Amino acid sequence: MNNIVVIANLTIKEEFLTLVYEALVRLHKMTNENDKGCISYKLHKDISRENSYTFIEIWENEEALKLHTQKEHFQEFTHFIDGKIVDMSVEKLEEIAL
Repeated sequence: MNNIVVIANLTIKEEFLTLVYEALVRLHKMTNENDKGCISYKLHKDISRENSYTFIEIWENEEALKLHTQKEHFQEFTHFIDGKIVDMSVEKLEEIAL
């Protein structure tokens, strides 16, 4: 099975910028420290869109990604951002091994 790449974009409401940014940093730390099957989990700031951030993730397989979404730190994050973001999009890609 090929690696799974996730591109998760979110734009934070101005009034929640600091709180959500801190939550993004916690999610990054907890995922990198605790989630098996995580090859890479990096947070990026969009330089062309204000208050926008992107996680680019690489997972060993679909099962590792599924386990990540069931982890307490991920569940807490998704509940915490409810009502605090303008929009969010998630793309799941299968890496083509060439």
